[in-house]
Amino acid sequence: MPDNTITLVGNLTRDPELRFTANGRAVASFGIAVGRRYQVNGEWQEQTSYFNITAWGQLGENAAASLSKGARIVVTGRLEQREYTTREGDKRTAIDVIADELGPSLRWATAQVERTPRQDGAGKKSGGGTSPSGEASPFEGEEPF
Repeated sequence: MPDNTITLVGNLTRDPELRFTANGRAVASFGIAVGRRYQVNGEWQEQTSYFNITAWGQLGENAAASLSKGARIVVTGRLEQREYTTREGDKRTAIDVIADELGPSLRWATAQVERTPRQDGAGKKSGGGTSPSGEASPFEGEEPF
């Protein structure tokens, strides 16, 4: 079965926006810009691609508390396609990255890691244990906005 995993390294284009679904589940959204430099006939060219990132649950809360515009980060996640209708009635398709892991890029910076208490499914803090491997996918049909 094919895998739908992507890893991006780029700079935040805006501060993470933290929201909560009607069921109380946290979701953070932000954008990153990924730059690429290459040569054509001996001259350097630059290209920038922009991606929308969505981080659910504790990952989203941690992103909103830790990241800000301009920060260089590493995102690992999966691509997800969605369709929407514009105010003018036109149908559009967008491809987002649903984050499984986020972290600062240490290529040109240092970072301090502060562990947060683990929370159970009801949002209550629980003691001890190892950190979870990742958040579950959002509930079917549940929209963050």
